Amino acid sequence: MTDAAAAFVDRHGLWTDDDRAAATEIRGAIEADGIELVRVEFVDQHGVLRGKTVTRAGFDGVLTSGITAPSSLLLKDLSGKSVFNPFTADPGVGVAGMAGAGDVVLVPDPSTFVRLPWAQRTAQVLCDVYFPTGEPVPFCTRSLLRRVLRSVADHGYRMVVGPELELHVFTDLSSNFDPARIGTPGAPGEAPAVGPITAGSQLLHVDTLDRLDPLVQSIHDGLIGIGLPLRSIELEFGHSQIELTLDAAEASESADAVVLCRSAVRQVCARHGYRATFMSRPAGADTASAGWHLHQSLTDLSSNAPAFMPADDGQVLSKVGYRYLAGLLANADAATAFSTPTVNGYKRYRPFTLAPDRRVWGIDNKGAMIRAVGRPGDPGSRVENRSGEPGANPYLYIASQAVAGFDGIDRSLDPPDPVDEPYAADAPGLPPNLGAALDALDRSDVFRAAFGDVVVDWYLGLKRAEFSRYLNHVSDWEQREYLALL
Repeated sequence: MTDAAAAFVDRHGLWTDDDRAAATEIRGAIEADGIELVRVEFVDQHGVLRGKTVTRAGFDGVLTSGITAPSSLLLKDLSGKSVFNPFTADPGVGVAGMAGAGDVVLVPDPSTFVRLPWAQRTAQVLCDVYFPTGEPVPFCTRSLLRRVLRSVADHGYRMVVGPELELHVFTDLSSNFDPARIGTPGAPGEAPAVGPITAGSQLLHVDTLDRLDPLVQSIHDGLIGIGLPLRSIELEFGHSQIELTLDAAEASESADAVVLCRSAVRQVCARHGYRATFMSRPAGADTASAGWHLHQSLTDLSSNAPAFMPADDGQVLSKVGYRYLAGLLANADAATAFSTPTVNGYKRYRPFTLAPDRRVWGIDNKGAMIRAVGRPGDPGSRVENRSGEPGANPYLYIASQAVAGFDGIDRSLDPPDPVDEPYAADAPGLPPNLGAALDALDRSDVFRAAFGDVVVDWYLGLKRAEFSRYLNHVSDWEQREYLALL
């Protein structure tokens, strides 16, 4: 390795003084804690962690040089199928440097280094993605969120986010790896066999959660052990369903926390014979699909005051809060492509299920797409978007909310009146499927201006390929419905 390559981070000015100080602390922590393996990870376009595990001896070089990974990882759908052909001079994404499955460089963010309490002598660190030239890769969604948040700061605000993640945890009935689960890119194998852990229908039932106490304790220890701001673990309405809530924090910190939370929960559960999934509506979850309720507010940078807190009695939000809310509603169709990025998530949009089905808002109403909570003197005044699915890429989901909300602020939009009966309101429905949401995103000048045409078209290409595979698949429903009668 040349000196120039070894100095990649310094040569391109990728770290602050705080980053360098944190890197020094990491070296000491590795020595003190006996860390032998470090998982060097980035979050892909789907919100999935990918990366390499390096040895203790090799990690010091990764801190200063980064580590390479194939750029083709950014050209694949969730099944691992390449949507754009990397083995051409121009894969068709509008960015040089993506051909030939050539390398991109994963550069660690030292502030995210953490020891994993459930994995022996192992730590992990999140990375941002750069080209070998030192230029940021535009498809790094973690970097994209930071760029959007700089625009938020230019408006004089800081975005604060509080995540609530619902999930299902099942017993894993697979005693070994069934050959039927082997898949190929574009054709995943069969899903693992799972069984329920609760009967459902008893929201917040204390005794049922107590019967899961060994699991609850393990999840708690894992999340607290990696420094996440876990607020609660709750029994949800659906069978085998729980909810995790995290304290509100600055938007980029919350996005990192969601990524790490989902990974930690899956890994901890697997070690205890369970299978956790953040899929929105697994088979059998007819009464209670899983959602991601995203609480969001703004803080004024000059005064550090909560910007959504109303000054007048009888108001639930400030003027800027109402305009932000109006932007969320006005851009809901396009933003849904990021808040609900899977085919499965749209099967959650059904009335009377604590999930929204149309573009409305309500005052402390959990059936509406946007729930507004606030009053004069309440610094926690906020809006909650209840349309998201828990498997969404957190950087794209949160960034989409900032873009939509500030469109409302910039255009001085006023929201419609709040509703008391969200499932009976005369209002446009949310997109009925992923394809409709992607079409809305394609037409959105707001998102094209904020994210750039290159990023929007890349995302559309990936997700339309996924939706097309879904439409072309002959399902068990079709087989049952037509085979014997037609």
